[in-house]
Parts: sequence; structure tokens; C-alpha cells
Amino acid sequence: MFIVFEGGDGAGKSTQAALLAGALQQLGHTVLCTREPGGTPVGEKLRTLVLEHGQGEIDARCETLIFAAARAAHATQVIRPALARGELVISDRYVDSSVAYQGGGRALGERRVRDLNEWATNGLWPDLTVLLDVAPADGRDRRTAAAAAEDRLESEPDDFHRNIRRVFLDLAAAAPEQYLVLGARAPIDELATRIQARVRALLP
Repeated sequence: MFIVFEGGDGAGKSTQAALLAGALQQLGHTVLCTREPGGTPVGEKLRTLVLEHGQGEIDARCETLIFAAARAAHATQVIRPALARGELVISDRYVDSSVAYQGGGRALGERRVRDLNEWATNGLWPDLTVLLDVAPADGRDRRTAAAAAEDRLESEPDDFHRNIRRVFLDLAAAAPEQYLVLGARAPIDELATRIQARVRALLP
């Protein structure tokens, strides 16, 4: 099974992905946790290039292609082999992030970005996407707690993040059977319980 966590920056994806992985491991499953961009040596280098400040100008199309290149390596080198071994794969972000951030936030077109990533991943799609919905203001408050620095995308204005949120919710509304949408402001334990219940219901 391939499970993806999506949502705006500061939604708590990494926390919930780790909690789910721990719960599944306690049930005896072999779990691979990974993230995007990243997950492979080339993906981690591309992550630094596209997210860190001071890398020079990166226009919207270039940014989109960098994410797609990292995802192509991720799908081929990490996700597919793990699924073939019978493992459960949990990824912090996947294709929907590009559709939302570059397709919606950068206004490149959601369908165009989705089609590019379908080609990049050779049609590999998650069995379940957990969308943690966060308001832009809440996400920024979480990201900047303890004076934490924001990366290139996190530091975009709230209008950018509002467009991202809209796209995520539109994607989930279009295929509700493939998504679990939860408000990120709910208590961590409550979110974890609901996520784990949904995943257990899908396990063979």
C-alpha cells in the first residue's frame, strides 16, 4: 500500500506520517517512510536546489521540472521497489503537491502539471492520500514558531498559500474515495486515531 500525506506548509504532515508508521510497525508491517522532494541521493540534492534561498533565479517552469525530476527518481528507485517487496510506503508529499504549488500557486495549470508528473512517475498513484487542511495564517504561525526560518516556498505570500489550499481541497472533492481530509487544527492524537483507523480499514 502506498499512502501519501499532503497539505500546506505547517499542516503537521511529518508528525502524522511518523505516528502512522509507528502504529503500522507495531502491527507487524514493514514500513518505508520517505519524503519529497528527496528520498534518493539526486532527489536530496534537487531538494536543496529548489527549496533553499540563495540558489539563484528559479522560474516557475524550471521549478516544476526540478520537482518532477526528483519525483521520477523517487518513484523508480524507492517507491516501486518497496511496494514490490510487499512493504507499506508512506510519503510526505507526492504529485498533488506539484499540482497545488506549481499548477495552482504558480498558475501553470493544474492539468498540465498533473500530466507531467503522471509521465514522470509512469502512472504510480497512491492508494490513499491524507490531506491535512491548514489555513495559511495557521500554517505560517506554526512554521515560524521559535523563530524558525522559512524556505523558498514557505516564504511566499498568503495569497500563494490560499491558492494551494484551494487546489488541494478541489482534488480531494473530485475523488473523495481516495482521500481522507482532516482539519489540521485538531489535536495530534485525534488526527492520528482517525488516520490509523482509515488505513487499517484498507489493509488486506
